[in-house]
Amino acid sequence: MSENILFSDRDVEFLLYEVLGLDKLCQYPGFSEHSRESFDMLLSGTRRFARQKLLASHSIIDQDPPYLKNGKVIVPALMTEMVKAIIDMDFIAASRPESVGGIDLPISVYTMATCYLMAANCSASGYTGLTLGAAHLIEKFGTEELRERYMKPMYEGRWLGTMALTEPHAGSSLGDIRTSAKLQDAGHYLIAGSKIFISGGDHDICENIVHMVLGRIDGAPEGSAGVSLFVVPKLRMDEGALVDNDVSVAGLIHKIGWKGMPSLAMNYGDEGACHGYLIGPAGRGLYCMFQMMNEARIMVGANGVSTAAVAYQESLNYAKERPQGRALGSKGGPQINIVEHADVRRMLLRQKAIVEGGLSVVIATAKYSDIAAKSEDEGERAHAQLLLDLLTPIAKSFPAEKGYESNTLALQIHGGYGYSSEYKPECWLREQKLNSIHEGTTGIQSLDLLGRKVMSQGGTAMMALAEIVQGAIKRSAACGHTSWATELGQAMQTVGKTTQALGVLGMSGDPAAMLRHSVDYLDMFSTLTVAWQLLERASVAKEALDGGSDEKAFYEGKIHTAEYWFASEVPRISLLAAICQKNDSSYTSMDVESF
Repeated sequence: MSENILFSDRDVEFLLYEVLGLDKLCQYPGFSEHSRESFDMLLSGTRRFARQKLLASHSIIDQDPPYLKNGKVIVPALMTEMVKAIIDMDFIAASRPESVGGIDLPISVYTMATCYLMAANCSASGYTGLTLGAAHLIEKFGTEELRERYMKPMYEGRWLGTMALTEPHAGSSLGDIRTSAKLQDAGHYLIAGSKIFISGGDHDICENIVHMVLGRIDGAPEGSAGVSLFVVPKLRMDEGALVDNDVSVAGLIHKIGWKGMPSLAMNYGDEGACHGYLIGPAGRGLYCMFQMMNEARIMVGANGVSTAAVAYQESLNYAKERPQGRALGSKGGPQINIVEHADVRRMLLRQKAIVEGGLSVVIATAKYSDIAAKSEDEGERAHAQLLLDLLTPIAKSFPAEKGYESNTLALQIHGGYGYSSEYKPECWLREQKLNSIHEGTTGIQSLDLLGRKVMSQGGTAMMALAEIVQGAIKRSAACGHTSWATELGQAMQTVGKTTQALGVLGMSGDPAAMLRHSVDYLDMFSTLTVAWQLLERASVAKEALDGGSDEKAFYEGKIHTAEYWFASEVPRISLLAAICQKNDSSYTSMDVESF
């Protein structure tokens, strides 16, 4: 099977080692047991399973999804087989310390391995991804008893996990949840409430499912300060046996994509017997939960770029093999493959830029997570944490938004065939759309970026990023890419000035005006971030070519990708900056009746 199914292995190698230098993470004590060889061994095993087994299951499960029967979710045998195969690879806990059953794999390498699984079948990887996030919460904030009882079987894959945050009336406004928790003399809480859009909230893949549930302890204040976090198992331990914990399915939501993972409406405590166990301090549920949500946001970005990548590879292969028409100006002769047509090449290069730029942002962001966790230098840890926080909204939203565009291009390249379910692009298009919605919509990410991240600590994170971008500019200029270096420097100044102007609005007591065009701001900032990443890739490629590399086509592809981005996208930064600073209020000043 071709190495270019799902992702190009050569491109992954280029990104991980030539651009990001992830093998250098092994200098940190927490990763000292690893090497490039151990990283490659895990990546090789994961991509082999993804290509040879998991990918083939995708279309089958899309057409034969889990279903609800007698209040229980029944998962097709093929999905159960795929999820258990991922578990048998000891994959769930691989990024966690040996003390809890992991191998301390860097998050960046783990994320790349997960990208192969996501590209092959996002629903299957979702079960284990949610379990990792939920178990990590218990590891970080749970008591020793909770870690032994719930975390351990989750990391082992005997039990799976999920998070239950959203309620029908509240949506993303988690401070408005109503699920209640009443403390009992035995020390547990009785949980009562309803949740919606709970991915993997019920299934028969394993013996038990452990829910991370946000609720409000009786007497807690209104708003976010009154929200606590609870471990709520589907089955609880009672005198050495697992018994029903009064967790039930209220309904199955029929989605347009991600059909292999059920999205459910859940009820907790209909019979007054749902036991929950407080995790972390009372009233600090959102603080604790954001650990899982921030991890999930990077994984959503990884899923977005993976779904775009597999569609790009499919449309590239199709374009190389599909004969249609003749070259412009030709008066006859044989047909040419559509990859020779200028507009098809435009669409392919745009897909390539989105996939490569998006993957670079996601893995670079994960690398900062590794450094923030493992460096022994306090200053380096703090610096990496600043960049991690700043880039997370971009790593989540850019692959989702631009990934959807990339998926539409894959369908377009397939023409009428792409519009049919007999070909794969239409399914990937359906699945991609969810990535701009779950774990915080694009609008929420934009508010987080502009309202919190770029303004925190007096703009320290922005200054840290500007310093790194300046280093990339100098390297690019030294490679001879002087025009791109100049353009990126000007773009960085434009973003900086726009940020200052919007910050003045916020400090003057008008946050509504400051945030009115936050989505445009996010688009601008994301375009800049991807330009920085693609420029780094182009510089590495140019240095390799100047050094006599015989991979001429491969490295020239990186340079042309940067060329495209600087020609077609970087000019948009000035336009978006003007939109943000002009601060048009048309849609906010309209009366509701005027819409």
